[in-house]
Amino acid sequence: MASQYDVIVVGSGPGGYVAAIRASQLGLKTAVVERESLGGICLNWGCIPTKALLKSAQVFEYIKHSADYGITVSGESKADFGAVIKRSRGVADSMSKGVQFLMKKNKIDVINGFGKVKPGKKVDVTAADGKVTEYEAKHIIIATGGRARQLPSVPIDGNKVIEYRKAMTLDKKPDSMLVIGSGAIGVEFAYVYASMGTKVTIIEFLPNVVPVEDEDISKELAKQYKKIGIDIYTKSEVTKVDTSGSGCKVFVKTPDGEKTFDVDVVLSAAGVVANIENIGLEEVGITVDRGKIVSDDYYRTNVEGYYAIGDVTKGQALAHVASAEAIICVEKIAGLPHVEPLNYNNIPGCTYCTPEIASVGYTEKAAREAGYELKVGKFPFTASGKAKAAGAPEGFVKVIFDAKYGEFLGAHFIGTNVTEMIAEVVAARKLETTGEEILKTVHPHPTMSEAIKDATEAAYGEAIHL
Repeated sequence: MASQYDVIVVGSGPGGYVAAIRASQLGLKTAVVERESLGGICLNWGCIPTKALLKSAQVFEYIKHSADYGITVSGESKADFGAVIKRSRGVADSMSKGVQFLMKKNKIDVINGFGKVKPGKKVDVTAADGKVTEYEAKHIIIATGGRARQLPSVPIDGNKVIEYRKAMTLDKKPDSMLVIGSGAIGVEFAYVYASMGTKVTIIEFLPNVVPVEDEDISKELAKQYKKIGIDIYTKSEVTKVDTSGSGCKVFVKTPDGEKTFDVDVVLSAAGVVANIENIGLEEVGITVDRGKIVSDDYYRTNVEGYYAIGDVTKGQALAHVASAEAIICVEKIAGLPHVEPLNYNNIPGCTYCTPEIASVGYTEKAAREAGYELKVGKFPFTASGKAKAAGAPEGFVKVIFDAKYGEFLGAHFIGTNVTEMIAEVVAARKLETTGEEILKTVHPHPTMSEAIKDATEAAYGEAIHL
């Protein structure tokens, strides 16, 4: 007889474990299936440990430039690469243990093994010893996440050609690295390694680095990266990597012809693909389109009783998106009234390199293409007292409003700690706040966040500090 639950969640990342907790809170008997460590990629190999690496890199940069703050550090400063990696793994381990605690606190059964959905609202779980156990639930939520995309021309061998997981556990710091792709993963690792002395080259197929961002943001990041010695090639493509020698010989097609690069290691950071293979979708009859599970606004698949959230679905592959989808999905399952679909145009995106990037809503180009007449304002951090005092004058705040009605269409930040500022704009847009209302909102001084008001003043022709 199969073990029976109200809800079984397959996967325990920021979508899966949040779904399990919310289901338990709503009185549903819940189990979560996980083949590796609780917390999924985000807690163990993504969001959390990478931020630990970035913080170590930032501290090292502070030490190297301590004289800029009037502080003398005697002797040579060195980055202990092994200790940096060890600290990152320790932070990840502690967060995973925190999820274990949350599972126990909320009386959620944790089933270790590989989960495969079956017809009849059942899940087979294969344990490490090969034993298969069948479980049954009224509702099954698929939250199996994603993994690094592998380019056909650049096979990942885990030694010389690596992906993000290996980049967090290298035995020693490479002298040189070529990064394929300049999305969040690519530029974050580029900064970590460059700050610790690795010569880094970024290859981007599209015209700009961080290509999903506003073009002004892309240009500013490229400028700042070039200042710290990172070489960037856009409109370029890696055609081949020869690993037969001691390092890697990388062949790159650029607008100026083919170039070759000799580096110690290649980091492939060309995006994420969904983990949907061999999990039973075909047997159940769940529809898949272009590598994603098809679901509606409440994450119901075409087969009754089966749901999909997180990186396996249509939305942005972001931890906070998965968590938001999880709550909506479970609250709909539980029959709560007035469950509101997620607005994917009001999802903040954050990149934690230095300088940080944060954005939400329309880019200027997308807003114009959508037919809006715009009011656009920018405020540089060179004019911010707080930024200057912090020794971080790089970057700016850019805001975009609809000229007719004052709708807050989008915001794009680049600078120190801007990932902590973007939630103000997300909330403002959720509440349908207008530009005029931002002008009348008192911001504390001196702060980085007052740049949002300063940029809004610029957009409306009322700039005080420019």
